[in-house]
Amino acid sequence: MSSRRRMVVVTGMSGSGRSAALKAFEDIGYYCVDNLPFPLLPAFITFAEQSDEAVRSVIGIDTRERGFIEEFPVRFHSLKAAGHSMEVLFLEASDQVLVRRYSETRRPHTLARGDTTLLEAIRREREALAEVRTLADRILETTDYTVHDLRQTIERYYSDRDASRPLLITFVTFGYKFGAPYDLDLLFDLRFLPNPHFVPELKPQTGENRGVRDYVADPPDSQEFLRRLQDFLLYLMPRYQSEGKSYLNIGFGCTGGRHRSVSVAIVIAERLRAAGYEVLLKHRDIMRT
Repeated sequence: MSSRRRMVVVTGMSGSGRSAALKAFEDIGYYCVDNLPFPLLPAFITFAEQSDEAVRSVIGIDTRERGFIEEFPVRFHSLKAAGHSMEVLFLEASDQVLVRRYSETRRPHTLARGDTTLLEAIRREREALAEVRTLADRILETTDYTVHDLRQTIERYYSDRDASRPLLITFVTFGYKFGAPYDLDLLFDLRFLPNPHFVPELKPQTGENRGVRDYVADPPDSQEFLRRLQDFLLYLMPRYQSEGKSYLNIGFGCTGGRHRSVSVAIVIAERLRAAGYEVLLKHRDIMRT
């Protein structure tokens, strides 16, 4: 088998982004098959291993396929024991987000029957998929993902890596009271820095305001921290690039995600850009209160 060959089974909770994930795989050159009848799984794997067209292939399969929950773990172990190379990507999201997504699309849930509520169906599916989840090589928690976030994550983990490609760095700012983001490579807790929340004229502003940034960054201890953080990241970046890493997600957290995290992310982004790196800023909680 060619070292370039790759087979990925995408499964997980209904409503967690499987269809969007398959589109992302297709965009980066994978041969994709959705809703493959479960009895045909071994035949498709054999086809993919012998086909130049399906060197990198993806199968989308979930609880809609009869027998999947009961039979997949046994079939998976059997195929692996026979020497077939196969990865499992499992997608999930919180109950609340899944309820919202189903409410927005008005799609019926696979396990919703009779007087079963949507939330009960979601929880029943989560319990039923527990064993399948243990087989996953990678689990993506898509609660806080947009379609673009999911696409970027799929590309980061499953595209062919090119060591000459510039390292794309994403700074994600957030508030700990809303929960830390998933899928970060590095995370910095900034709750030790001066907090503009307690300054009446700064409290309504965000870290995008110059006065807020000065309040956070100007004290000597803050300046020392920013210098050390900058030096640390500039030390790491070439080493990530030498290993062929194309994407790097760095989280900056404070209590509410409006002042300190945003301020530090903006300051450090400016410094890394000046050093020649491409940096994207994503302020997750900047408009929350």
